[in-house]
Amino acid sequence: MLHIEPVTLSSERLTLRPLGLDDAPALARAASDGELWQKRTTTVPMPEGFEAYVQKALEIQASCLALPFATVVNDGSIVVGSTRYMNIDAANHRVEIGATWIARSWQRTFVNTHAKFLMLQHAFETLGCNAVELRTHRLNDQSRAAIERLGAKLDGILRQHMIMPDGHVRDTVVYSIIRDEWPDVKDGLQRRMAEMDSRAA
Repeated sequence: MLHIEPVTLSSERLTLRPLGLDDAPALARAASDGELWQKRTTTVPMPEGFEAYVQKALEIQASCLALPFATVVNDGSIVVGSTRYMNIDAANHRVEIGATWIARSWQRTFVNTHAKFLMLQHAFETLGCNAVELRTHRLNDQSRAAIERLGAKLDGILRQHMIMPDGHVRDTVVYSIIRDEWPDVKDGLQRRMAEMDSRAA
């Protein structure tokens, strides 16, 4: 059985820390950077909805089915989004990395790469996962490209899987990384982070 409990994960440039109710105002500011609630392929609340958003995330955490994080850029301690372990299947040593969103100004930067590295490393090397899933909207080309760059393999498409806030029905694309693939994925992520850090220096 997996034993998943709140934990802080950090690199030199990014920290993922347990989400709390006091993060709601900072999350609202991050979501306002790009008005992310208007994007049809993700589920991000409007600014006034973040207290309920965090409360719901913590309720799911209490049921041992998720572990939500605030995504914090270390330089300035700026909250730029959120992510979580979710759909935790402790008996089968599987988790999903999902509910991920990042303020528009921090998209296509080091943030997502560092966050995925930290979560995958913790999942495989500390929690002992057999597999980590990543899911996204079939039409979210940016997210699909980012997942594929990790080295995740396509498992399939869940057709008519979710009703989105605007009422349209989402087909969900399912990817995964398994334990045997993690060393190669890790090497690739470390190379990418080193390249990003050298460009920023």
